[in-house]
Amino acid sequence: MSKEQNIKAGIVGGAGYTGGELLRILINHPNVEIAFVHSNSNTGNYVYDVHADLFGDTELKFGNQLSDDIDVLFLCVGHGDAKKFLDANPIAAHIKIIDLSQDFRLNQNSKFQNKNITADPDPTIREFVYGLPELNRESIKTAKNIANPGCFATCLQLGLLPLAAKGLLTNEVHITATTGSTGAGQKPSDTTHFTWRNDNLSVYKVFEHQHLNEIGESLKQLQPGKAVGELNFVPYRGDFTRGIIASMYTESDLTEEEALKLYTEYYDGHPFTHVTNRNIDMKQIVNTNKCFIQVKKHGNKLFIVSILDNLLKGASGQAVQNMNLVFGLEETSGLKLKAIGF
Repeated sequence: MSKEQNIKAGIVGGAGYTGGELLRILINHPNVEIAFVHSNSNTGNYVYDVHADLFGDTELKFGNQLSDDIDVLFLCVGHGDAKKFLDANPIAAHIKIIDLSQDFRLNQNSKFQNKNITADPDPTIREFVYGLPELNRESIKTAKNIANPGCFATCLQLGLLPLAAKGLLTNEVHITATTGSTGAGQKPSDTTHFTWRNDNLSVYKVFEHQHLNEIGESLKQLQPGKAVGELNFVPYRGDFTRGIIASMYTESDLTEEEALKLYTEYYDGHPFTHVTNRNIDMKQIVNTNKCFIQVKKHGNKLFIVSILDNLLKGASGQAVQNMNLVFGLEETSGLKLKAIGF
C-alpha cells in the first residue's frame, strides 16, 4: 500500500475508552478513512453523543452493521469478548485485525479459527502476532493479525526488555506501578467510581496481575537460554484519570553509564521510547504515544522508572502504531501528539 492510499478502517466497540481514543487518532490520521463504528447499544447515535469532545470533528454515527469493504478491523471490546465477536461474525480473510483485548496475546491463544466454519468464506486459521513494536517490529510488518499488548505489560516490558536482550535479567525484580482510573474501563464499579477513587489509593492483584503472563513470554523470548528472575509486581489504583508510572529495581553489576548505554542503544530507532537518567513525570507523556524510561544506579541496585499513557502507548496509540507498521506507513503517522504539559 502506498503512502498516498487510504486505509479503510472499521471499529468494533467504539463507545468505550479505547474506542474513543482510537477515534480521536484515526479521525485526524492522514491515511485513514473510518468506514464504520460498531456499537449495538449506541446504534443511530452520533459518535459525539458518547465522546463529547469530538463534537465539531466528525458526523460519524454508531451502527450495528459490519462491512467487508475495509482493510483493517480494530476490536475495542472487553477481555473474552473478542473471541466471542469473531465466532459470531466471521471476518473476510483479506481484512487485517488489531485486537486490543487480551484474548490472543499469549502464545497458547495466538491462533484462532471460527467455530462456524461454514459461514466463513475462508476458514484459514488466523495467527496473531504480539504487537509490541520495540520487541517484534519486523514480525509486525508482515503480520495479518495483531494482539495489542496490555497497558501495564507495555510499561513494564519497556522498562525491562534491554536487560533481557543481553541476558542480564536473572535476579528478582521488584515492581511497583500505579495506573489511572481509565485502565479499568468506562463502566463504573465499586473500585472505579469517582467517589471511591478520588483522594484514594489502593493495592490490587498483588503478584497475580494477568499482564505478568505476557510480560514473562516476552522476556523469555529475548532471554531464551537463561531463567528470568522472578517478577514481584505490586499494582496500585491511582486517584488520577490516565497514565501509568512504574518503578522497578533489581541487583545488577552494570554501572549507571553502562546501563544508560544499553538502554539507549536498544531503543535507538524506536521513535516513541526515550531513555534518560533525569527525573521524569507523567505529565510529560499523558496524551502522547511516548514511553519515557529513567535509569539510575543505587549501590548494587539498578533502578528503572517507566511512564506512559495507558490509553495511548498502552492501548489505542500503540494499536495505530501497529497499523502503520502493518501497512508500510511512517511509524509515527497520526501519532505526533502533544503532552498536556500543565
